Amino acid sequence: MSEGEGAASARTIGDPWGPWDPLSPREVADLFEGVASPWWISGGHAIEFAVGHRFRPHEDIDVLLLRRDRHVVQEVLADWEWWAADPPGTLRPWLIGETLPPRVHDIWCRPGPSAPWRLQFMLDAAEGDDWVYRRDGRIRLPVARLGGRSPDGIPYQVPEIPLLYKARGTRAKDERDFSEVLPVLGSEQRRWLAEALTLVHDEHPWIDRLRTEGG
Repeated sequence: MSEGEGAASARTIGDPWGPWDPLSPREVADLFEGVASPWWISGGHAIEFAVGHRFRPHEDIDVLLLRRDRHVVQEVLADWEWWAADPPGTLRPWLIGETLPPRVHDIWCRPGPSAPWRLQFMLDAAEGDDWVYRRDGRIRLPVARLGGRSPDGIPYQVPEIPLLYKARGTRAKDERDFSEVLPVLGSEQRRWLAEALTLVHDEHPWIDRLRTEGG
């Protein structure tokens, strides 16, 4: 599921709605080959790309889209089902052409009604050339700096973004993600994340570690 409160709500409503059999990042990239709109593998998979190797299992796979590009889901997965995770705790069909309200930022997808869920999209805001953190509009990053690419060309989100979402309610896997990726974060990445966390989670324990550890 998506990280932070999106993940919690999605996992809570997910179990009664059937099993997950997530696509691999490579399978996602194959589906999205040729798509002009930007997209990025996110969540724990993105952090593993930054680290350079896999270090934990994953129950799902998250793909980030800018909200303004949400139509890509219905175009690329035209024969699939698309469901909106509509807080608090509702999973409902997303109709063709429907404009999703701002509170909906998770889309679940599967090939058909008897198939497992294969893919989740997270929708984040953008203003002009800037990505905007949906929980606090003061936190921004140029869209051009949102992602990198794996050695085989898969787009993935820079790790400081999923870490910012994960910081709100850290779980054991979030702590591991942070510890694994911290040594490879550059000084600018550590500074940006420490400043963002200071704005929204002033006493978060990761702040001191960002300032005293790392590369």
